[in-house]
Amino acid sequence: MQDSDIHEVIDILQEAIKQWPETTLALVADQKRSAPFRILIGTVLSLRTCKRLISLADSPGTMVSLSEGTIDNAIYPVGFHTTKAKNILAICRILIDEYNSLVPDEIDILVTLPGVGRKTANLVVTLGYDKPGICVDTHVHRISNRWGYVNTKNPEKTESALREKLPQKYWIGYNDLLVIYGQNLCKPVSPFCSRCRLSSYCDRVDVEKCR
Repeated sequence: MQDSDIHEVIDILQEAIKQWPETTLALVADQKRSAPFRILIGTVLSLRTCKRLISLADSPGTMVSLSEGTIDNAIYPVGFHTTKAKNILAICRILIDEYNSLVPDEIDILVTLPGVGRKTANLVVTLGYDKPGICVDTHVHRISNRWGYVNTKNPEKTESALREKLPQKYWIGYNDLLVIYGQNLCKPVSPFCSRCRLSSYCDRVDVEKCR
């Protein structure tokens, strides 16, 4: 894939994904009340468990009124639920003590919170605050490399590479586009290349079998 192809590729993706449901975090972001906090908790957990927990407490102040056991029960059976319950309480105490109960809008600050990595931080600033950021999960890392748009070994390096070459006007929506496409068509194993409108742009890096 040539660097200049990205404009056509984004146009095709924006049209193609209309046939599939939105990502779960985009749906969370559409709930404007306490959106940054919901996105932060939703990314640390998952949509279903986030909804259960947010129904009990939808702000740092109300969250710290819950016991760790109550939070643990609300988010079970999400993976590492006990550790995540502790992290959520710790995050909320930090937000109250240091940030006036507000979720920071800077990536470098967000990644200092317990259990928060760059993926979560980028989602908070992009979906919660509409600020530039590139959230790189497994879909974004895989597909960007599969196209041949970047050549990187891990999501952190993919984010750095994309910040260098992806036009900033595409940063916020890039994750949603590739997650939806990756979940429905550009699968990790045996992608549906015969149905892909991007086949002429894609280098099919590391694709051993396709449909």
